[in-house]
Amino acid sequence: MLIRALAPRARLATLQPRLQSALLSRPSLRVSPLLSPLLSSSSSSSSSSSSLTSTRPSSTCCSKKEAPPPPPSPTTLAFWQSRPTWKRAGVNTLRCLAGCSLGDFSVMWYLQTHHADWGMWPTIMSLAMASGLATSVALETVLLRLGRDGLPSWTLAARTAVGMSFLSMVTMEAAENVVDYWLTGGGQAAGYTFGEPLFWAAAGVSMAAGFLAPLPYNYLRLRKYGKACH
Repeated sequence: MLIRALAPRARLATLQPRLQSALLSRPSLRVSPLLSPLLSSSSSSSSSSSSLTSTRPSSTCCSKKEAPPPPPSPTTLAFWQSRPTWKRAGVNTLRCLAGCSLGDFSVMWYLQTHHADWGMWPTIMSLAMASGLATSVALETVLLRLGRDGLPSWTLAARTAVGMSFLSMVTMEAAENVVDYWLTGGGQAAGYTFGEPLFWAAAGVSMAAGFLAPLPYNYLRLRKYGKACH
């Protein structure tokens, strides 16, 4: 019985769109008084649905990502407690240390062995620092071009490497050379050869000093400005 009672209503619902289209195509067609309430109810329902659709809030505002909060002030302890930043700054500094030490100690040991009469300061040390800076920039250029950064050209990679923080590189070079000179008194020029443990111990300590000297500065730039020095 319930199905039979609901069947006429379902038929009326399916007839409403057909009646409306027929009236629109034939304006002169008269509408029976019995069909007027039916058409008015359908038009009101369609208008209400269209109004609901037009007043529906846009979802585009929800797709915007909020900007991350700025880091705390460098004068606070919380600024220096980011482990991921320390890790990334350590990797950047280690890359620079590899490039600097390669050119620095190679030139220094060569000049101390064959041209000790030039004097440790300023000639040998200055040439060693210049060589360390050059090899550091060269290594960084290769990593920027072929590494995960994948810069599109060697020219852009070289410019980016040169534009990086020379203050950090110079600090590293100065720390390495000063500590090495303080421990050995001039390396091989003072009688320390490659076969002596003190020579290699001094080299290891000086490299550790070269790593630690610019590390806080590299962390500061990376944490505050999002810029890697190397």
